[in-house]
Amino acid sequence: QVQLVESGGGLVRAGGSLTLSCGASENIFNFNAMAWFRQGPGKQRELVAEINVGGKKTYSDSVKGRFSITRDGPQNTVYLRMDSLKPEDTGVYYCHARILSTRNFWGQGTQVTVSS
Repeated sequence: QVQLVESGGGLVRAGGSLTLSCGASENIFNFNAMAWFRQGPGKQRELVAEINVGGKKTYSDSVKGRFSITRDGPQNTVYLRMDSLKPEDTGVYYCHARILSTRNFWGQGTQVTVSS
């Protein structure tokens, strides 16, 4: 069973930065894509950033230019660098991996709180 373990969340002031890490229990290139989702208070879970096996990156409009998704193959880890954080970035951030569109794996989530 695939395991994804997030770390790096915390409390930060608006304008600050955080980097989230997602460690996978297997080779990340076994997945078609890995991504970060978030769920804010009272909101639905939304896609924040994705990197596919070929290295193509996509971002939601709300984080474009502020967040960056990267990966380290030998470490089987995906990162989310978050700069210029805003209070509306507050939420639980989840790591996600998928194989085709039918097999989806989730981490347990890490809390990010941005104070104004």
